Amino acid sequence: MKKALVAYFSATGNTAKLAKCLSEAIQADLFEIKPDKTYTEADLNWHDKKSRSSVEMNDINSRPKIADTLGNMGDYDTVFVGFPIWWYTAPRIINTFLESYDFSGKTVIPFATSGSSEMDDIADKIKTSCSAKTNFKSGKRFSDYDIDTLKSWVKSIDI
Repeated sequence: MKKALVAYFSATGNTAKLAKCLSEAIQADLFEIKPDKTYTEADLNWHDKKSRSSVEMNDINSRPKIADTLGNMGDYDTVFVGFPIWWYTAPRIINTFLESYDFSGKTVIPFATSGSSEMDDIADKIKTSCSAKTNFKSGKRFSDYDIDTLKSWVKSIDI
């Protein structure tokens, strides 16, 4: 595998655990996609239509700000992008991240955490945030962070 990055957004810690395992398994650099304003428990209350996450997810053009930028994106050939599944898709901050860099000529591979939602067409929804010259893979959903499953998945990817 060429030089790889595991970039991830994690609101509750589940995706962070998976991202760290993936990073270690493939010996990739790790970058946390942190929102400019941290999500509170109230922000994440999907039962409340006025909660921050509900408002963002109901607006397809919402692009939450990211706290930090990655200055060396040009160093990477492969970028794994991890996130929890919200409302059957990626949180809008993932679109912000993908639109913040030029992924032309790079391979982008999404991975997600969810106890029940599947990846289905999530990759198709978020790849529109990348250049047409991005090699965008379909990705995988994980319900836990079993290292053997991760390693098996990474070996199955044609990079």
